[in-house]
Amino acid sequence: MDIKKDIRFRVYVAFTCMCLLGLAILVRAAVMQVKEGPRLRAMAENMHTRNTTLPAERGNIYTENNDLLCSTIPLFDVHIDFSVIDSTLFVQNVDSLAKELAGLFEEKSAAKYRAELKKAYADGEKYWLLCKNLEYDRYQALRGFPIFNKGKNRGGFIAESKMNRINPYGMLAYRTIGLWRENAQTVGLEATCDSLLRGHEGSRVEQKMTGGGWMPIEGSVMEPQNGKDVVTTIDLEIQGIAEYAVKSMCEKYNLQYGTCVVMEVATGKIRALVNLGAQEDGSYFEDFNYAMIPTEPGSVFKLATLAAVFNDKYVTAENIVDAEGGTVRFGNLTMRDSHLGLGKMKLKDAFAHSSNTVHAKLAQQYYYKEPEKFVAHLKKLHLHEKTGIDLAGERRPIVKSPESKSWSKTTLPWMGTGYEVQITPLHTCMLYNAVANNGKMMRPYLISEVKEYGTTIYKKQPHVLEQAIGDSATVAQLRACVEEVALTGTAKSIQSPYYTIAGKTGTAQVADKGIKYGDGVYQGSFVGYFPANEPRYTIVVVMRTKKHAGSYYGGTIAAPVFRMIADRVFASGNGWKAPTDSLDKSKAKPMVAHKATGAGYQVLLGAVGKNINLPPYNTMHHVQADSANKLVAEPEKVYKGFVPDVSGMGLKDAVYLLEQEGLFVHIKGKGRVRAQSVAPGTVATRGQEIILELGS
Repeated sequence: MDIKKDIRFRVYVAFTCMCLLGLAILVRAAVMQVKEGPRLRAMAENMHTRNTTLPAERGNIYTENNDLLCSTIPLFDVHIDFSVIDSTLFVQNVDSLAKELAGLFEEKSAAKYRAELKKAYADGEKYWLLCKNLEYDRYQALRGFPIFNKGKNRGGFIAESKMNRINPYGMLAYRTIGLWRENAQTVGLEATCDSLLRGHEGSRVEQKMTGGGWMPIEGSVMEPQNGKDVVTTIDLEIQGIAEYAVKSMCEKYNLQYGTCVVMEVATGKIRALVNLGAQEDGSYFEDFNYAMIPTEPGSVFKLATLAAVFNDKYVTAENIVDAEGGTVRFGNLTMRDSHLGLGKMKLKDAFAHSSNTVHAKLAQQYYYKEPEKFVAHLKKLHLHEKTGIDLAGERRPIVKSPESKSWSKTTLPWMGTGYEVQITPLHTCMLYNAVANNGKMMRPYLISEVKEYGTTIYKKQPHVLEQAIGDSATVAQLRACVEEVALTGTAKSIQSPYYTIAGKTGTAQVADKGIKYGDGVYQGSFVGYFPANEPRYTIVVVMRTKKHAGSYYGGTIAAPVFRMIADRVFASGNGWKAPTDSLDKSKAKPMVAHKATGAGYQVLLGAVGKNINLPPYNTMHHVQADSANKLVAEPEKVYKGFVPDVSGMGLKDAVYLLEQEGLFVHIKGKGRVRAQSVAPGTVATRGQEIILELGS
């Protein structure tokens, strides 16, 4: 009996313990359900679902002619999971796959690829890198190769896409356009218009499937909103011309940097913006926006001085002024002309010859009692504030006032000549553009319109800063002064026989960014517009030298850049009369040469001329086939002393004609002449450089 009682007791104890354990489990489960349930359910959910960001496609940047300046393209990193590839499939196709890879990449031989693929397969590689940054067209070709065409689960093909921002035209307007990179500093229009271009990201919830794949949950997708497209005022052809002109002059004189702005007179549209700085290897690159950095402008600022005295009716362009031999003392400082010996002359001639003493005397004589009146004129020209161009990075100019701590007794005369004041090349361009535009000052701008999925949602209109910078008499006198510069003054060397030029040279000794005046660093400038009688474009060119430069005058290093750009733009047409329409042929002598034109090409005629009854070697001839397929020659004179039209010619013939005029020829490309840097009919200057672009 004692044994039975003992067994029964043990059973009861065990049963009681089991009940208590079960009760404890139930209590614990209830507690977990109530207190920890939400957290645990969320953890479980997260193990089987995930939130995925859907990137928005960044908008493109275009010109008004629909040229693509900046865009986003996909690039692919491709890996291979050899563990999922069937051995039979691999063995049967590895040779053909290796051959296809060698043909696509051309980096390794088929044998090399075959050996690498076999080794990776033998090692059971699950994430073997095949290539990085693969372009879309080659990615499409790659995914169709043997084995890979079986996809991810059978062919082991793993592609990871990423977006890459590109500038199709490379360095062209690079600093103006900018180039967006994630988590990197952005400049130019990419920075200015980032909120428009970037769009808005989307999202979706994905559920983990058997086998490790992820599938979007229906109804959870929030589609991304792609970025808008920005249309700029940049003209690709003018930008290319301007960049080439600035670069060639920088290389010729080994300059520190060069910048150029081409503005459309009537609207203020920026058609070209060039910023080229010297690199350590001697090349030039769009490294900084020099057009928006204030510096002492030098003599190009003298136009602002004239605007003040003309508006106040103190003098006229015809008044006689005295340069006093080119040396005048103000306080304890002496103002000198760059070329001594100038005496009494008309004010417009003093401007044309860039007399420092005359303009310093004007500022001092008429405003020394009321300097704030002179400063007020500068403010009316908006030289004391940013231009407001729609491009990030513009710095504020510095225009002193009598309240400035650095104002002294010599500040006023020095301001009259473009010193002790700092403005950007963009300000200078805006000022001269106002004169070209009959006194109406336009705000410069780069963004023409904004589009969304091809539809214009915003179009920018030209903005007038000042309806008139002076009355009609003032503007007429200012135009007469800037026209005189190219007729008899410091820029007479860049006159054109086809169109008139108005402008101003400037040369300033530089002292900024650790540079002292004694270092011999100069800034040569030219700003002007053309044609002077009916202005279409205003161009400012600013070129900075390195220390102790040999050539630094604006007429030497900046004015030729203006002429080079103006020639090419004018020669391209754009509604102007043909260059030969304005040539005074009566004053030119025929040169000895023949040119034939037929079926889209030109050749010099030598012995061939005898077979088609050409007259003696004193004329040019257009030669073409008539209705009977016989060559017919029509004479056209070519004039000594003018640059001939060599477009379409072979290189040998073109060089012969140009060297006959004393021109120094540079060659770009292969084939026949497609373009020439100096417009046909331009007055030829011995030793002048001309670039021939060759092509098919």
